[in-house]
Amino acid sequence: MKKKKNKHESRRDFLKLGLTVSAGAAAGAVLLSKTSTGSTKSGQKVKLLSEDGQIVEVDKYDIKPDLQPAGRKESRLGIPGRKFVMVIDLARCKNARKCIDDCQEGHHISKDQEWIRVYLLQDSAESAPYWFPRPCYHCDNPLCVSVCPVGATYKRSDGIVLVDTHRCIGCKFCMTGCPYSARVFHWYEPESAEADKDIPYSPETNIPAREGTVGKCVFCADKVKNGKLPRCVSGCPMGVIYFGDINEDTVTNGTETVVFSQLISDRSGYRYHENLGTRPSVYYLPAVDRSFPVERGYESLDEELKERYKNTPFVKKLENES
Repeated sequence: MKKKKNKHESRRDFLKLGLTVSAGAAAGAVLLSKTSTGSTKSGQKVKLLSEDGQIVEVDKYDIKPDLQPAGRKESRLGIPGRKFVMVIDLARCKNARKCIDDCQEGHHISKDQEWIRVYLLQDSAESAPYWFPRPCYHCDNPLCVSVCPVGATYKRSDGIVLVDTHRCIGCKFCMTGCPYSARVFHWYEPESAEADKDIPYSPETNIPAREGTVGKCVFCADKVKNGKLPRCVSGCPMGVIYFGDINEDTVTNGTETVVFSQLISDRSGYRYHENLGTRPSVYYLPAVDRSFPVERGYESLDEELKERYKNTPFVKKLENES
């Protein structure tokens, strides 16, 4: 496996994946425009990373802004040459729930809706329990796309699966078709509806959300095209989630950057329910030599959240011992 790198090196390597939409476009203040002769300067120098990963110093005036979330038509176009992949290290997860909090905040989702959900799995009463984060798997053979009667759900060339809620008719066929239960239904007008009413709609963020439609994890497509990590990745304090480009064979959790294929090989990575033939873009590393005891992620929860796990053998045993 590739040697671990510090956070700045890891960040550089992720940006070097070349997450550009078109030549000369600015991605997360990484791609720089050439200075035209006689242009006005601010006098303020800023250190940035160039396309080839070099640290350069430029005038603040020459920095292009982040690309904004794409509209309905443009959002169907994936980033050329990219195929995104996520890896979740179950040995590191302690159910801190920061991935959920940051996702909800970034996509204006109410607290009773979760695009990434953390389960407490236990294969048998005798086996060890473990925390299991489950986002949308952005499958290469997505059943949700095949059953949508109006083309509201679609898969891009870069592997990201999105939902156009302006096209969605709320039939829930995609929810029925998804074997991972990775979709949520907007049963009521979102709490942020009034605040979001003037935001141009984009399937890349699912903002503003619409009552009577379906929402899901979008791999933070708006951030990815700007060379930034998804919110769940950057928000996790334990470095549980890695993200990157399978074509580049590189993933990062924001602190360390590793070779994807070697990571999967060395740690016996797998895809959940591989037998279904959906070919998910999310891989798991087994919960071997865990960093935290499972009970730590349970005892810190409020009573309402504890109710989710009360029927698992582990929790029943824990309560009987107390």
